[in-house]
Amino acid sequence: QVQLAESGGGLVQSGGSLRLSCAASGRTFAYGAMGWFRQAPGKEREFVASISWRGGSTYYADSVRGRFTISRDNAKNTVYLQMNSLKPEDTAVYYCAADSVRYDSRWPNVEYDYWGQGTQVTVSS
Repeated sequence: QVQLAESGGGLVQSGGSLRLSCAASGRTFAYGAMGWFRQAPGKEREFVASISWRGGSTYYADSVRGRFTISRDNAKNTVYLQMNSLKPEDTAVYYCAADSVRYDSRWPNVEYDYWGQGTQVTVSS
């Protein structure tokens, strides 16, 4: 099993920035691509960004492209989400997730098998 723990959420004003981190522990050799999702109150969880195991390929939701950047450091078993130019509509609980298939065997058709508990991001207007 792989455990994921998000951190870095908080309250920020519109136009501000936050950097989320997601640290993996446990069987850290047993996962591949990773992603970030978010869920706002009363809404379904939605995809935000994903990154291949090697880090050379990324995907973004249209709503965040150009403002958010996903990256990873495999030596630290950590994935990051740099969020700039934040808007009130970015307010949500942000979750990181990992594919249990190692390396990029399923990229880009990732299936997320491991999920973190989430971190709250609130953007005030």
